Parts: sequence; structure tokens; C-alpha cells
Amino acid sequence: MTDEDKTPARQIITDYAQEHFRYFRTTEGTVYAQRNGHPVARPIRSQGTTGSHRQELMVGLYNDGHGSFNGSALKEALDLIEALALSQDVQATHIRVAPGFDGATWLDLGREDGQSVRIHPTGWDILTPEPREVCWRRTQLTGELPLPEKDTDGKGIDALLRLCNFANAESECLAVAWLIGCLEPSVPVPAPFLTGPQGAGKSTGGRMLIRIIEGMTGDLRRAPKDEENLITAVAAGWVTALDNLSHLPPDLSDLMCCIVTGAESIKRALFSDGDVYRSRYRRPLLLTGIDVGVIRPDLAERLLPLRLERPRVRRTEAELWAEYAQVLPVILGSLLDLAVKVRATEAGIPTDLRMADFAHLCAQLDTATGLCALGAYRASLDDLNDDVIEGDLLAQTVLKHAAGLDPGEEVRMTSTELLHALTQLYTGDDFRTLPKGWPTTGKVLSDRLKRLQPTLAARGVVVDWGRTKTARYIEMARPAAPPPGQQQAAF
Repeated sequence: MTDEDKTPARQIITDYAQEHFRYFRTTEGTVYAQRNGHPVARPIRSQGTTGSHRQELMVGLYNDGHGSFNGSALKEALDLIEALALSQDVQATHIRVAPGFDGATWLDLGREDGQSVRIHPTGWDILTPEPREVCWRRTQLTGELPLPEKDTDGKGIDALLRLCNFANAESECLAVAWLIGCLEPSVPVPAPFLTGPQGAGKSTGGRMLIRIIEGMTGDLRRAPKDEENLITAVAAGWVTALDNLSHLPPDLSDLMCCIVTGAESIKRALFSDGDVYRSRYRRPLLLTGIDVGVIRPDLAERLLPLRLERPRVRRTEAELWAEYAQVLPVILGSLLDLAVKVRATEAGIPTDLRMADFAHLCAQLDTATGLCALGAYRASLDDLNDDVIEGDLLAQTVLKHAAGLDPGEEVRMTSTELLHALTQLYTGDDFRTLPKGWPTTGKVLSDRLKRLQPTLAARGVVVDWGRTKTARYIEMARPAAPPPGQQQAAF
């Protein structure tokens, strides 16, 4: 056979690839390869340490007797495959959890064989998802989970709570509600903040919670020093856990709000001048620390304080984690049983809380189990409001000013007039020095009040803005309490 009669190497690679792999693109335009019948997808341009499609293709060609090929032939074949895939259907890739067909969701166990857990209100099963239903994306942060046990009768939840040092039943039921929320890809969940005295096992408790979802390789991390590194870490895994926080600067606080409720990051695409790379993320977040100082109001509405206490009996790390690894399949099985039970339960949706999806989940959990998760969630938000007020002298002064209003009374002032009134109230007759960060103009005061508006409303002070023909004004009021028969029913 002459050289002219030989099939070009790039054609052999292309034919083999199209026979053994499915290629598709995501909404961001990235082209992925998925082995026929296998749910794990890899970007064809990836050179990651978790295994690239290029390496997968080379090994397949060699094992099936086609030989080895040089880099230029592989590059030409992958260039053609990528161009052809851009005309294929768009499909999303998911890390750890994914929505499925018929109201089901999936949990990736991180196994080589692709076995995953299908969770449905009628039950859960260990299956290999059909590739067109679920495409898993894996990174170095994707750990392997054990096969969950069935028919645990709730023993796993009891074992988890026994291993953790939660201080009260309210923290226990909120932790369980958060874990159930982590199994739902479309529901934003507040970030648990594990707090307590030194030696209460906050870091250990945090590891135990995240390893139920991320496997035994999941761990806590220090907060990155810049936004880009944190976004990169968040996008590469499902649950992000930050350990031993002692201070929350404004930029980090705002970024945490975006992580909990969802946002998008845009960067310039590599080796291009005009194209961009989009990265969407909404992830469960977990924090630990003794005290983080002043909490901003918008982050307070997205936190879930879980209090721990010092254990009476200390155990070695080796003994503790050996027991945890042994009971992890039971814990995961019990959590899945409870998730199925909760999803099959109907409950009213609380309409007065910002994280309404999580509040609804708490209401479902209460109906299904008889717990008091929703009441505990409301109480935790009330405690966080107290923390915000205690750390903000302006909020304290506004509440003191509003205390002079009668129920149902409304007062309108320009922002400058209100700033003057609040400043006089704070300084008093002794003319004490204004604190650092006190508003210097009416505009700054107005912006601060917009951040504090939900916190003040929770304490019965309503702040609103409006304008007349000549000027803008700030309205402050203390609404009159509704008659007993018209009060909103408690969930």
C-alpha cells in the first residue's frame, strides 16, 4: 500500500473519537467529550490532573490496536471535532448535584464507574445516569463517596449528631435542614456559621458536615486573599468551607452573598483579545470561627448560626475519624431517606423571609418529622439582627430616634435633616466625638439606611424613600400592630 492509499492519522483519530465519544457544548461555548454510556464529561481542551480528554483518547486508540499518534495529528483531529461540536445541542455540566428528569435530582458519588444516586419524592436509587440527562464535571476537589446504605431507620442522623458537639436541638435541626438543602441544585441555602468557645470542635464539626457531601477528601480552607482565588475554588467544587474566620472585610462579605444566592464571573478568554469566559456559580458555603466581628446586614440574612459546645470527653483524631468513616454510608443513607421524605411533604411557604426556599424546606422538614426547624431559623435570624445592631452605632441611634414615635406615626425629613437629628441625638449634651464611619453627608446616610432597612424593619421601624415636587425625603414610621384577628398565622 502506497503512502497515498493510507488513511491520514487525523482521520483515524476523528473516526474513532466520533464512534466512542459523544461531543457537545455548554451554554458558555466550552466543548465537552463524554464516553458513550458514561455520565462523566471532560472538556476537550483540558490538561487537568484529573485526566484530560486528549489523554483518554490516546489511551483508547492504543488499547484498541490503532497505535500511538503524534501531537500534530491529535491537534488537527481535536480542532475538527471541536468545530463540529459547536453545531450540536447545548447541555449543561454539573458538579456533585444536578437536576434530572421528572422532578428528580442526582448526587454524584465520584466513582470511576459513574454510579450516582437518583433522588425523587418516591424514593432514591443507585444508578448510572443516562448521559443526555446528566453530565458530571469533575475536578481535583471531587472526592469519592461510599455507597449509601438503605433502610437505616434514621440511625445515620443520630450517629452524626452524636459525633458533632451541637449545643442545642435548634442547631441540630438547622444542620440537618442545611444538608438536605445541599442535595437540591436549584435551591440557595444560607451559609452555616459554626461558632462556639475555643475547643468546641468547630473545625471538626465543619469537616464532618461537608464530608457527607464531598467525601473523606473534603476539607476546610483558609479564606483566600483575593476575590479571583475564592471564585476559582468555589467553581471547582460544590460545598466551599472556610475555616477559623476572625474578620469579614466588606469585599469578602459581599462576595459571600453572591456565592450563596448566585452570581456570574467574566474573565478574558485565554489567547484572545475580544472573547470572554463566563463562570456562573451558586454554591453551599460553610464558615467556622469564634467571632467575625461586625456582620453586614445583607450577609446576616444569608447566615445560619450553629452553636457548638466543648465536649466533656476528648477523643483522638484517629479514633474519631475511623468511627466517622465507618458510619458515613449509614449517615448518607439516612440523609437521603430524610430528603425523600421531605420532598414528598407539602407545607406552606413562609413569605416574610428572604431565603424563602430554605424557609420552605424547614417547614417541610417540620411537617415530615415534627421538628421545629422553621422556628429555629426565625430565632437565628433574630439573633443575627441583634448582632448587626450591636455592631452598628448608626442602627442603635436610629432605633433610639424612632422610639420617640407613636405607633402609626410617620415622620418625613430630608436626608440632611435626618442626619442632623441623628447626630445631635448621638452626641447629646456632652458633645462626644462622632465614631469612625459616621455618615458625613445626607447621601451617605441614605445609602447606609438602605443597607440597614431589613434589620430596622425586623425591630418595628420602617424606613422608606420618596420625593415631593421640590425635594427628596426619607420617611420613618412605627406601624401600628394589627388587631389580633388579623395577625399573620405562624408557620
